[in-house]
Amino acid sequence: MSPISNIIHKFFLRAALAGTLAVLLLNSGCVINRKYQYLQKEDVNLATNKAPKDSVLRQYELDDFEYKLQPEDIISIKVYSLTPPEYNFFTLKEGQGNTAFNQYQTGISSLVNGYLIDEEGMIEFPVVGKIKISGLTVFEAQQKIQQIAEQYLDSPVTEVRLLNFRFTVLGEVRKENTVNSLNNRITMLEAIGLAGGFTDYADKSNVKVIRQGEGKAEVFYVNLLDENFVQSPFYYVNQNDVIVVPPLRQRPYQIYFGKNLALVISSVSLLLLVLNLIK
Repeated sequence: MSPISNIIHKFFLRAALAGTLAVLLLNSGCVINRKYQYLQKEDVNLATNKAPKDSVLRQYELDDFEYKLQPEDIISIKVYSLTPPEYNFFTLKEGQGNTAFNQYQTGISSLVNGYLIDEEGMIEFPVVGKIKISGLTVFEAQQKIQQIAEQYLDSPVTEVRLLNFRFTVLGEVRKENTVNSLNNRITMLEAIGLAGGFTDYADKSNVKVIRQGEGKAEVFYVNLLDENFVQSPFYYVNQNDVIVVPPLRQRPYQIYFGKNLALVISSVSLLLLVLNLIK
């Protein structure tokens, strides 16, 4: 073999070795389906043409969840009745109230007057005085205020809504955000969806939740890869929850190594070529 052929042979051999090593490193950063697919139940790699169609595969009984009002919540109270509006002291007029909630999750800016539940769990009306509603669901609070309104107004109809139900989603989601919602029955999956969904590098099996309330913070983890999660007592989001989505260990490979793989291979190839030429 001629010297030039020998140099070329060594060059391609070392380049192939470097390429193989790079491919192995890249593969070690791949995310398999079992770490990616939501709510798995022995069907991760089931071919779509084998999956049963138009039939119920499984059923789960969902736990009842009704959010209970607590201090610092803001509620809207409207009482409609045959009593002239000027004598209906249950419904706030514009500019009244002890607080205001200024922006919905939808991005529509408007001023909505509301009652702030104080530290003792109370709200206050003229004439009636303070009413304790902390610890009640929205519908229980509505019923309680309805019973009181019936003592003062003619044929009242009461409507109560929670205005400031909120939670925060951080980490490996497409849009870290504090979400304000008028819906107080939101699942963990819906919460992630409202944050734009997971990124490709999210560790769905170890989602951390910090739950705040009653002067304490509880920390727990949920596994969103397991279909049985729909039966979990943590399936629903609570007021002021902080949801933290950690990254997979493959993230550094994909973000830092993968993007520079071509540059690394080119640099190694050039270095090998120079070494062979100077020998």
